[in-house]
Amino acid sequence: MTPARRRMIYVLLFESFGILLAGAFLAAFSSEGVVTSGVVAAVTSLIAMTWNFLFNTAFEAWEARRPVKGRPLSLRIAHAIGFELTLSLLLVPVIAWWMSITLLQALVYDFGLILLFMVYTFLFNLGFDRAFGLPASAR
Repeated sequence: MTPARRRMIYVLLFESFGILLAGAFLAAFSSEGVVTSGVVAAVTSLIAMTWNFLFNTAFEAWEARRPVKGRPLSLRIAHAIGFELTLSLLLVPVIAWWMSITLLQALVYDFGLILLFMVYTFLFNLGFDRAFGLPASAR
């Protein structure tokens, strides 16, 4: 599978499941209804898809230049943390604006989403690599 095709499949699958998770989380822990939470999840997903594509493209370019190949646990953890932290910088203002809450409240919701998505990202990447194999950059 080409790197671009692999990334597109990855992003579409990851974000589809992510919208369901984020919408359910926001509906359960905020005073917003399912519709507002679902819209926030979909909008943040569009942002996340774009960032996911850019982040993973840069990550794989860096990975291809590494002398050591493979994806050990430490690299998977660093990847998940790096992605989620940089994504938060983009999402907190959007969540605050859309839900008409303070940046601090949005940061609290985002922190919950970070914890949820750190586990989700790790497990999804592990499953994705097992199902589709490692990309050329990691072999």
